[in-house]
Parts: sequence; structure tokens; C-alpha cells
Amino acid sequence: MPGTAGRPGVYLNDRVLLLEEAKVSVLDHGFLYGDGVYETMRVYDGVVFMMEEHLARLERSASLIELRLPKSAGRIKLAIFETLEACGQKDAYLRVTVSRGEGPIGLDPSLCPRPTFFIFADRLKHPPRSNYEEGIALAIVDTRRNLREALDPRIKSLNFLNNILAGIEARKMGANEALMLNNEGLAAEGTTSNVFFVMDGALCTPSPECGILEGITREVVLGLARRLDIKVVEGAFGTAEISGAGEVFITSTIAEVVPVRQVIQKTEGGASQSKKFPVGPVTKLLMAEYRKEVSSYVENTKAAGPSIWGFTE
Repeated sequence: MPGTAGRPGVYLNDRVLLLEEAKVSVLDHGFLYGDGVYETMRVYDGVVFMMEEHLARLERSASLIELRLPKSAGRIKLAIFETLEACGQKDAYLRVTVSRGEGPIGLDPSLCPRPTFFIFADRLKHPPRSNYEEGIALAIVDTRRNLREALDPRIKSLNFLNNILAGIEARKMGANEALMLNNEGLAAEGTTSNVFFVMDGALCTPSPECGILEGITREVVLGLARRLDIKVVEGAFGTAEISGAGEVFITSTIAEVVPVRQVIQKTEGGASQSKKFPVGPVTKLLMAEYRKEVSSYVENTKAAGPSIWGFTE
């Protein structure tokens, strides 16, 4: 099998390849139009965390753009493990991408007879420890989240320009991550994260109706909070409510639970103002509980054995 421990693992269409051997056509509609879907997963000690949930969301995304996945869930799992074996990393970043495929120039999906299926796995580059001990800076940017009536936020698509522009704006404001608002000026989500804040003892987060992608990590954190008897409020929140919160944090598959130490916002005159936040008790508790949840998941998955080899169609 191609691949050497310490090198990225690559799976293209039907087989594992060396990175330099993996080529996608310039006429692939994922490249030309951003026509496709993907999922990012995190691997802990050889175990893909929440793999079933990620694959279910991949299937949902594909269905919403009328894209037929070229493999069953069982075959995708097998391809994932073959890719991880080629990568040789126990703690890894993993991405599964499915594009519309190669076809003539044009927007008609029927031009592409076969989707392109691609998996990439590599050693995980851990965020700086200071992100968790001190928190990151979050900027409320002018770039709005795509209108949900124009692009269903449940689709995790390859067209990421909206998020890229928000990220550029955040970096210019001196922040690590952007918080995008929806067309009504309400908090939506980050470029690669969901946002939470603590207000009057309740854990608050924008609801799906605000135009967010419901993150896998977001759902785990909400479940943990409810298990800990922390009041949870999924709703519609303005920037003033976030600025008035006692704690703020973000969540994502790769970064997990990350405190926010500072929220930066533009004033009406165009200048920037910021509000500082502590790494508070609710954030610390959920960070610790999330890591316990991951450890338990990994332990239980390993105890169950390599059931992937007995998959059924």
C-alpha cells in the first residue's frame, strides 16, 4: 500500500496514493464552481471521533445539493481507515471531500457522470496552548453569513468564499476568528466554529434558525451542558448580548472548546472597540468535560474492536 508513516495519507476515488500522485482534473466542478461537500474529522489515538455523526452530515449535505455519494457509509469507513493506515498517525486531521466530478464547462450537474471522492489525513497540528489558557480574540465582522434562503446553512459545501472573506476581515482587526452576523444583524457563527456565551447563568448559543451549520462539537457541548444541569438557551442574539456576557467561547472539531478573551467590534465611526472576558468557570468546566467525553469515546470504541472490517452494505 502506498504511503509512509509520517507522510499525509491520500485516498482518491478508489485507492490510496502518494500525495504527489493524487491529481484532480482542472475540469472538476468542485474546482470550477465549488460544487461539492466535505467533512472534517479529528482522530484521537487512532479513533475517528464521532465518525457516524460526521458521515450522516456528509450524506445530508450531499442530498441537499442532489449529489450522489459514490460509496456507501461502510465503504467510506473502510477508505478512511485505509487512509489513516497510510498516514501512520494516531492523532490526525482527516477530511473527506466529494465533488460533483469532472465534466465540461457549465453549471448543469448532469455534465458530470461520476463524483470525485477524496480523503486526506495528516498529523494534527495542535493549536497553541495559550489559546486554551488565555483565550483568543474574536472579531464581529461586517461580512454577513450567507442568506439561508440563498444557501441552506445545513450544507457543508466546498464554496467557502463567504467564510474566507470574513476571516480576512477578522485578521485585519487583529483577531483569531470572525463572528459573522446574519442578514438581520443577529449572531450566527464563526468561519469554522460555533459561538457560545454565558449570560445570567445560562449557556447561550445561536439557534439553527439564525442560519448556522449545526456543528458536531456544538451538539456534544450542548449535550454535556444539559447533563451538567446547566440551563441552555438556543435563540436569536444581538451583538449587545454577547458584549454583555460573562464568558464567551467557540467550538470546532479540530480546536474543541476554545475560550474567547476579547471581542472586537467596529463602532459607527469605523474605529474598533473591544471587550475583555475571563476564562470563566462554565467554559473551564465544559473544556474539561469535553476532553473526558473524547477519552470515554476513544476507550469505548477501542473496547468494541475493529468492527469496520465487518461492515455491511
